[in-house]
Amino acid sequence: MHEIEIPKYLIIYNSIIDRIKNNELIPGTKVPSENEIIKEYNVSNTTARKVLQEIENAGWAVKIRGKGTFVKDFIVNRSATKILSFTRNMIEQGLNPSTVVLDSEIIDQDWSINVSGKVYLIPGPIFKLKRLRLANDVPMMHETRFISLTCCPKIWEHDLQGSLYKLYNERYYRYITKIEQDLSAISLDEYSKKEFGIQKEMVGIKVEGITFCEKEMILEAEESIYRGDKYKFSVQAIP
Repeated sequence: MHEIEIPKYLIIYNSIIDRIKNNELIPGTKVPSENEIIKEYNVSNTTARKVLQEIENAGWAVKIRGKGTFVKDFIVNRSATKILSFTRNMIEQGLNPSTVVLDSEIIDQDWSINVSGKVYLIPGPIFKLKRLRLANDVPMMHETRFISLTCCPKIWEHDLQGSLYKLYNERYYRYITKIEQDLSAISLDEYSKKEFGIQKEMVGIKVEGITFCEKEMILEAEESIYRGDKYKFSVQAIP
């Protein structure tokens, strides 16, 4: 059985993309030019042009006439139909995730949230946690989680800068069975722009959701704001 030969342009493409993912080529810097690719990889100008075109088509770079092709700020793909933590989502896309805990408090009262036209109630006490999530040190989203202390008692004693999903699984043996979310486009308010370190007007994506674990128990509620210039949500529909 013959091995499938990988096209030369694809090998070069993957090599350059790896350099972008590893921050060897940061946003705003030029990717190797057509002539540089020809010399470095000993390929034709047709192959070199295809490499640059594929990099641009994939959204990693933009071509500026007369100047060259430059690395774009990264865009994160997030599935709206798959349970995936921020940490894992970033790692899968070659980015380095980090978290800043902004605030936290215990709420003794019940907490309610409206998702998809239905009101859900989390019995108190609740642990309210605000965090800023970053990728490669770039603020990506800020979130407020309302965590059931019935499901996760004394959760504040653990590391809250990593994946909460992992914490739920490994410390409390709570396994997520379902997440329901509403997504809506909004204009970022002053608080969000301050947290993201931006001044210009920008569209954001607001996510309100409810997370269930075994026996239909409500594990947490979520109110998050994603940067509209950093995220692209994808949905898979099956007839």
